[in-house]
Amino acid sequence: MANEHVLVIEDNEKNAKLAKDILEFRGYRVSVAGTAEDGLARAAAEPPDLVLMDIQLPGMNGIEALAKLREAEATKAIPVVAFTASVMPSDRHTIMAAGFNAFLSKPIAMKEFTETVAAQIAARDAK
Repeated sequence: MANEHVLVIEDNEKNAKLAKDILEFRGYRVSVAGTAEDGLARAAAEPPDLVLMDIQLPGMNGIEALAKLREAEATKAIPVVAFTASVMPSDRHTIMAAGFNAFLSKPIAMKEFTETVAAQIAARDAK
């Protein structure tokens, strides 16, 4: 790990702070956006190594934002992990079918959270 940049797109301040604190403790650089629109602008300005995307966001939802990331040349290859409290099997199926690279449920399960982030960045670096 060499100071990889993770963009957390999350409208709940407590969830965003917890994710940021965990990731920074692990050595990642973290930026946070409270809306999909802000997250898209941040990703375009400084493409991160990974995006953690909430699904239920004000305005544009996470699935719509993922589609926008995949459309743009500068952001289409960034791994995007769904980071959501929508954990019903049908929700998970819909989310993964939209093209997310992985799925993390809330509340955060520390081991799964950190392992998924590391694995997604490693997979991106291996390409």
